[in-house]
Order: sequence, then C-alpha cells, then structure tokens
Amino acid sequence: MTTVTEPSRTDLARQTAIRTAAGTSQLPSRLVEPPEALRPWITDIGVIAHAPDGPRSVTHVPDAAVRLVVRTLPEGGSDVLAVGPRTRASYNTGKRLPLCLDLRIRPGAARPLLGAPAGDLVGRVVPLKELPGRSTARIDRALREWGHDAPVDVALAELAELLPPAFEQGAAADRDREALVRSAVSALSTRPGRPRPAPVPEVAHALAVSERQLRKLFTDGVGVSPKHFARIDRARQLLAGARDGAGAPVPWAGLAQATGYYDQSHMAAEFRALFGVAPSAFFSGRLPAGTPCPSRAGR
Repeated sequence: MTTVTEPSRTDLARQTAIRTAAGTSQLPSRLVEPPEALRPWITDIGVIAHAPDGPRSVTHVPDAAVRLVVRTLPEGGSDVLAVGPRTRASYNTGKRLPLCLDLRIRPGAARPLLGAPAGDLVGRVVPLKELPGRSTARIDRALREWGHDAPVDVALAELAELLPPAFEQGAAADRDREALVRSAVSALSTRPGRPRPAPVPEVAHALAVSERQLRKLFTDGVGVSPKHFARIDRARQLLAGARDGAGAPVPWAGLAQATGYYDQSHMAAEFRALFGVAPSAFFSGRLPAGTPCPSRAGR
C-alpha cells in the first residue's frame, strides 16, 4: 500500500527551473513564497516584469493548476483573471504589460475560493468578477486598484485581508475534499528519487475511496483526471530536470529514466503530445509561431 501524505512546502527551485526551461526567464521575473496568511490558498507567486522593449514571445507550458493572475495595465490600474488548467502548451505573442502577479491556487482550493469547480475552468481565462465565489467581487475591486508603481507587498496584503483563514468559513466537506485532493496530488506527482507516481488504483485504496470517487473528486478539485495530471506533472518534471547543476543539457536517455518514462521514444511521444513539438525542437528554441495572447477564452 502506498503511504499518501500531505504535500510539503512548494519546491520553488523546481518551479523556477520549469519557468527557465519554458523561456519565461526571458522576462525579468522572480518566484516567491506566499505570505503565511495566503498559504492555505496559494502555493507560489510569480512576479513578472515586462520591459517595453523586451521580448514579445511567451511560452505557456502545460499546467494542472488553477491560477489567479493580476495584470497591471499601461494606462493604470489592473485586471484580475482566473486562469484554468492548461492541458497543452501554447505559444503566444505577449502583451507588454508593466507587471503581472501569477498566483498558483492550491489543489482543491479553487471551488471554495472561486465558487466554481476546477473542471469548469480548464482551458479558460475568466475575469474574476464573473465567478460566483463569496470573495471574488471584493478581491477584484481591491486588486484592480493596484498599479505597477505600488509595491507587490501591497497587493498581497490586500489579498490576505480578503481571504478567509484556511477553510474555517467553509463547510467541513470542503475541508475534507481539499485534504483528499492534496494527498492524491502528492501521490501522483513525479519527484526526484520517485520518478514513477503511484498507480491510480493504489492511490484510491490508500485514501479509502473508489477509483470512480477519486476521479470525480480529482476532476472537480484539480480540473483534469488523475492520469492526465500525472502526465502533465511528469512533463513539468522533465522541464525541471533538463539541465544539470552546471547548466549543461542532460542526455535524453538519462532524462527519460530520471522522469519515469519507459524509454526515450516514450518520452518524446508524450512530450510532443503535450507541447506540439519534439523535445529537441523545444529546448533549442524551434517553437511554433506565436499567436496573440487572449484576455479570455472559452473551453
């Protein structure tokens, strides 16, 4: 039986490596831990600055997380968007905005926070004010007044004031579902030293639920099925491990083994399915032509 535990504190080094491999390091950015008051809801925060004469091409890699994105606008003020899970990479010509905050919502917390299941947000970008969560309208009003000249800490402090502590104001069922989803995410994630995630039946057994219940709870709380989450997470671990400590590329065969693929051809096929290009093309910068980055999208 697999022992399923709560995930540890966010591995910022891993997320930073993923951003670097995806090319987002072309934009001046940093990844920070959320303040204590935000940790029940938010796992990490990207602070991204867009220089007026900087690069316009931005790669968005597959990501099973729901995110809250606060974008400052050149004319002043901000807009606040809920961004659903991305099941495939997209290649966009980015807008030259002064500053963005990219907050990853903790697995299982999307419904209590936004009032909508993560499954309804897959592939979508939705203005926060359009979602039915109890705090979404207040959060939208507060963060839309934040400008790029104000310190990032001001926006985060505003957000911390508006969010309830943990799930104390929610139903006990919400807390139970969130804890189960987080445990399942931990078991299904690829990590150094554990390249193969636990099989879904084993995870369901360890959590004392049926496979059908696990799929339903996982899709509601994360947005994608457990198997699809494992595919995306393994591909993200591949991005994180693509270079060694000295910055040199890791050989493909060794990278495939370290990230739990059966062999190099299996890795290449899975990568192409999620990214639209072969690993060699992606890591050498031979990417599909960028399309305009939409402010909102349907499924």
